[in-house]
This record gives sequence, C-alpha cells and structure tokens, in this order.
Amino acid sequence: MTDLLCKTEGLQITFPNRLGDFVAVHGFDMEVRRGEIVGLIGESGAGKSTIGNAIMGLLSHPGKITSGSVHLDGENLIQKSVSQMAHLRGRRIGMIFQDPMTSLNPLMTVGEQLSESISLLQDISMSKARTIAIERLDGVGIPDAANRMGQYPHEFSGGMRQRVVIALAMAGDPDLLIADEPTTALDVSVQKQVLDLIRCICVDRSLGVILVTHDMGVISETADRVYVMRHGKLVETGPTAQVIGTPSEQYTKDLISAIPSIDEREERFRNPPKKTGKIDQWLLEGQQGERDGDYLTTSALTKDFATRKTTFWGKSGSFRAVEVDTMTIKRGEVLGLVGESGSGKSTLGRILTGLIKPTTGNVSFGDHGPLADIRSASARKAFRRDVQVVFQDPYSSLNSRMRVGQILAEPIRFHGLAERGEIDRLVGALLERVGLPADSGRKFPHQFSGGQRQRICIARALSVRPRFLLCDEPTSALDVSIQADMLALLMELRRSLGLTMLFVSHDLAVVRQVSDRVAVMKQGQIVECRDAEALYEAPESNYTQMLLDTAPRVGVRKPTELTN
Repeated sequence: MTDLLCKTEGLQITFPNRLGDFVAVHGFDMEVRRGEIVGLIGESGAGKSTIGNAIMGLLSHPGKITSGSVHLDGENLIQKSVSQMAHLRGRRIGMIFQDPMTSLNPLMTVGEQLSESISLLQDISMSKARTIAIERLDGVGIPDAANRMGQYPHEFSGGMRQRVVIALAMAGDPDLLIADEPTTALDVSVQKQVLDLIRCICVDRSLGVILVTHDMGVISETADRVYVMRHGKLVETGPTAQVIGTPSEQYTKDLISAIPSIDEREERFRNPPKKTGKIDQWLLEGQQGERDGDYLTTSALTKDFATRKTTFWGKSGSFRAVEVDTMTIKRGEVLGLVGESGSGKSTLGRILTGLIKPTTGNVSFGDHGPLADIRSASARKAFRRDVQVVFQDPYSSLNSRMRVGQILAEPIRFHGLAERGEIDRLVGALLERVGLPADSGRKFPHQFSGGQRQRICIARALSVRPRFLLCDEPTSALDVSIQADMLALLMELRRSLGLTMLFVSHDLAVVRQVSDRVAVMKQGQIVECRDAEALYEAPESNYTQMLLDTAPRVGVRKPTELTN
C-alpha cells in the first residue's frame, strides 16, 4: 500500500450556461498522503469547495469534470459509475460540511442518525451499530454519550453538533476525509477542540485529510502542506511553514497581510482614510452635536428562557441566559463583545436593541430614555430609526424577492426621510458610500457575493440615519481580504458619521482592531470589561487568558504538535 492516497492531475471543472461554459477549476494538481493534512485555501469563489465536491462525486448540476483525473489509491474516480461512487462515499471518502445544523436531520435523534449510517456503511445490525455509535460519540468528545444518543441536533451546541458530524463522517471508516470550512462559525476554544480532534483522527487512523478553509490561522496551526487557489487556478503550493513564512507569490502575500493581528493594533483598521460625500450631509441631517457621556446604560439586566418539561406531569424550568449588573457604551465608542458560543452575546445584543425583552432590569438610551418607557408608536418609530442591526448572515437578512434598490428605499419611505422623487438618488448614493456601483439597485441579492451583500446590509442600516449599530458577527463568514475591507468600511463610517457601535464577535483578532473597550462574557455574565489594549496585553480573568491562548495565529506549527 503506497503512502500516496489521493491525487488530482490536470483537473478541470466546467459549469455550462446559456452564455457559454464557465470554467470553475483550471488544471488543478494536488497530492494527499496518508496521515497528512493538506490545506486548500483561497478567497470565496476560488474553487476550493468545488474540488472537494468533485472528489466526492457531488458536483451540482450542470457542473462536470471536463478533463484531468482524480485517483484514490490508484483508482480513477472519474471512470466510476454513479452507483459505484455512491458505494465509495462514506466507506472510502468522508466529508465534514460547513454547517452542522443543515447536515443533520432535525426530526431524528443523533443516535438514530449515527446508528443508521454505521449499519448501512458497515453492513451490520442496528443493535451492533448502536454500540459502535456510542463509542464513536465518546471518541469525538461527547460527554455522557449513551444518554445523549436520544437527543436531537437542536439540543446540542454548535461545537457539539460539529463533533457529531465528524462522527458521522467517520461512520464507514473512510481513508480520505474532506473537511469543508469545519470551523467557520465556531468560537476560538471550540474551534481548537474540533481541529485537535481532526488532527488526532488523522494520525491515529492514518487518514488523508483535505482541509478547505479561508482562515490562514487555521491552516497555519493545522495543515502539513498547503495549496493556495485564486479564480480556480493553483497559485502556490508547498509545506505550510514555507508558504506562510516566506510566500513567493504576491497573491499569497496579500492574503497573509490582510489577516488582522491579535498581538497588536493596526492603524489600517483603527484610522482608515476619512471619506466624505454629499450623502454624508443627508446622513447627518437633523443630528444633534455630539455630547460626552454614556449613550447606553443597563441596570440589573437578566433574561430567562423556559426549558422543556422532563416528564408530562413535571414542571417547566428556566435557564438564565444573561445576568449583567451594569454595562455602559459611551457616545461614539465601539464596544467589543466576545465569548464562547452560548455565552449570551447575541441574546444580550438583542436585549440592548429592544428586539427581545429582559426578564428583569432595564436598558436606557441617552436620547430615548428607558426602553420600558417607550410605549407610543411615534417614540418606538424614533427609537427604531436610531438603533439598527447588521446581522451575521447577509443573505437571509435580505428579501430575496425584492431588488436591492427597493430594499434600501423601503425604510427611507417608511420613516418619511425624503421626498418620493429624491429616494432613487439617495439609494444610489448610499450604495456608492459603501463601495458599490450606484446601479447595483437594479439587481437582486442573489446576484451579489457574500461581501457585497454585507455592504448592502450596512447601506440598509444607514438608510434611516441611525446613531447606534449592533454588528452581530458581521464578518464571520467572509474570507480575509473581504473581511479586511468590511472592517475598514465600518471604522471609516464610524469616524465620518460619529456612530456608536456594539461589535459582537468570536474572532478576538478582529475585535482588537475595531474596539475601544472589550467586554468578555461567560455563561451570561460579563467577567471582564476594560480598555481593549489593556485587556489584550494583561487580561485579569483566567477565562480571557484562555480565549487569547487558544486563538489561532499565523505562524509556524512545530511538527511534533501533530502527534501530541
């Protein structure tokens, strides 16, 4: 048996359409050996996931391999029939998909899904499969695996769901594992656990692993070799230490330079060149001059959620998601909010913006007073104008049936901020203000990339001339270069328009670059809230120190770390 497990030669993947053939991957060559993790990195649209799907035989219609070969242990997979590829999937090739929630059936328990897969792939009885399933869940770090077999996917955290997906991918004991963005939406501690798990499985079972990601830090700390892609073409390849440490191609250098640093604050994010335009006069119209003091304050804030009954006759319990005594955000300040998944970050953000009501306590805005006292329709409307949200997923935040121009015009019209004849001009100016062509308003959301859709979401938030923005993980799904552009845009808008921001993220490097102060949440409570630089240089909480220590960094991983 040779060490070379998988090899692609001259792989070309084409998607025919009415305007001609679109070549998604051009003559791609790659080798994967047993016990090796190979990183596949590049910006969105580079063709990374397309290659993984091609190896699995899962190219979406009408995509097809038009030339080249894909070999697994010397067998050319392109020559396999559909039924032969179906037999290989799971047994010889496993895949970990990006979103664990959409990879799992919400109507089946985790145990049922895993046992069924093991029974089918290993051709054994369900009783034997269930025993193996419990061992697999225990092996991927699920505590109390026997009891959790009876739970549904929604009862697991994001990191635990990803562990279940890894167990499913390993159900048939495959030789090759393809991990497609397995840590995109995970916080730093869970991300490290998942990557450590993949690394251990790779070594213990002599698997070949293809790790598809846009995160250079993940590649730096995990992969043995790396392939850098751009527009479907291979740009650079080599050992990870060589490509990350001394890249030879300008594109690779640009990718690395775009990564925010967790170890120091960079001026390119903090003080981007200030831009102004005619639209800024309209955006600032009617705003009072900036005053010192707090823009937002909280007092004895809690939020409880009901838990389901353990028995039919039992009583419902409650789970405390947020318990924050006092918290302030100053005018014109960016407050970063970090913590692990389930720590209560997004819940707190939604309470502060009035999207959900607290169980006890109150939130008070300097221009509007306590939220509990905002009762009249006119007062609520004024508050909604001043407080806006930029959500994590730009696609689900936009109405897919409306053109972008209609999406931006609707809030302007609803709040009566301009005459009907002026709205189209303002929409075009708003699009230009966030870096898009003025005629983009004619298109639908699906015709834009992820980064462009996030710019549209920012333009929509600005369209009502707000004073406060909640940015809830606005860059988590973006690749590093687009992420850098988005951060620079937000910081420039903050400077030009005097916006106050709450920036929620699990990316500690991003939070350091954009925040004046940082609040760290753990299990619904703020364990530390200090000046950003002081917190990063000398954290007072052990929990904060743990988060900083586990954050991925772009550097050289020691070879011995692979086997630890």
